[in-house]
Amino acid sequence: MNPIYKSVVLPNGKTLTIETGRLAKQADGSCVVRCGDTMLLATVVANKDTKDVDFLPLSVDYIEKFSAAGKIPGGFFKREGKLSDNEVLISRLVDRALRPLFPDDFHAEVHVVIQLISADKVEQPDALACFAASTALLVSNIPFADAVSECRIGLTNDNEYVINPTLQEMEGLKMDIMVACTNDSIVMVEGEMKEISEEEFLKGMIEGHETCRLLNKVQEELRAEVGKTIRTYSNYDPKPEMVEKAFSLMSAAVREVVDSESAKQERSDKFKAILTAATEKMKEGVTDEAELAEITKQMPIIFKSVQKDVVRGKMLNEGIRLDGRRGTDIRPIWNQVGYLPRAHGSALFTRGETQSLCTVTLGTKLDEQTLDLATFNGKKRFLLHYNFPPFSTGEARAMRGPGR
Repeated sequence: MNPIYKSVVLPNGKTLTIETGRLAKQADGSCVVRCGDTMLLATVVANKDTKDVDFLPLSVDYIEKFSAAGKIPGGFFKREGKLSDNEVLISRLVDRALRPLFPDDFHAEVHVVIQLISADKVEQPDALACFAASTALLVSNIPFADAVSECRIGLTNDNEYVINPTLQEMEGLKMDIMVACTNDSIVMVEGEMKEISEEEFLKGMIEGHETCRLLNKVQEELRAEVGKTIRTYSNYDPKPEMVEKAFSLMSAAVREVVDSESAKQERSDKFKAILTAATEKMKEGVTDEAELAEITKQMPIIFKSVQKDVVRGKMLNEGIRLDGRRGTDIRPIWNQVGYLPRAHGSALFTRGETQSLCTVTLGTKLDEQTLDLATFNGKKRFLLHYNFPPFSTGEARAMRGPGR
């Protein structure tokens, strides 16, 4: 084995090391990231064939192995099961940072897995997960635009900024944010804070961006040393003449729907009718089966471009949104409390066509949730559950429990 190592010293004096070439050799890309005795194994695999879809089918799974902390899972089966809420949230943090950096026309199925394989219960692994995932992508042959990293920025009550604070340093922070950055821009911010000034928040963002640049630099150095050639892939870019004809068929009709300021469902039905009519028009006189199939496949993609062009143009040129609001207008809002007579508390919130029905239930000490995680054991006495059933968006599909 000839693993390649790189290291970087963070502004707080901690050393971060990357190793690639030792584990997961059959993955398209893999690396092990270590800070202290906390270690993450990140792997990435992308199918060779692209899917016939107009989006990137990317899956990100962050998994905490109980063995990482020398623990045996609780419960009757003593086996690790589905992802915990904490693991799902960290998976989403990574997904949001990675997804915009793939090429727009790359539609192969991609699976990123970040596993916590060693935990010292000092360094927090969630701040390293995106860095590990991005590194695995950069040392693979998968097309991925830029290095991206995440870091946690904490602000103490003494107004000192802490980079990737330890669990002990987290106590008493008045700001805790996770920032994901490429070299040029900030792509994602997530976190919570007490009341702080905008200047304090912006300074924290700048501190995070500078740290991410250090992490991105070491990723790029590793990529150059590994020297993988980016794979070629088939994309579904439509022919220019097809795009031109489709735009001429649909632009005026889409503009008419946009100008009508109709309700969302009515607008969606009209858009579908425009796409169907334009597709049939494009097929007139075409007898070749392959060309007909190409038209069927490409027209939904072109239609999205037409929609974007018209809606964006209306907003930028006229200052009017899709539903007729100007930039200074908000949707009509109304609320009602006590909507459910038997719940401990309830509220109905409506903004435009968006609704949320909320309930609150007061329990006893016996209702606390017992948390048995790889890096944490304890109780949780405030439970926030969020559900997004399919009827919320007018979809007809089965409900198999809450998704991510």
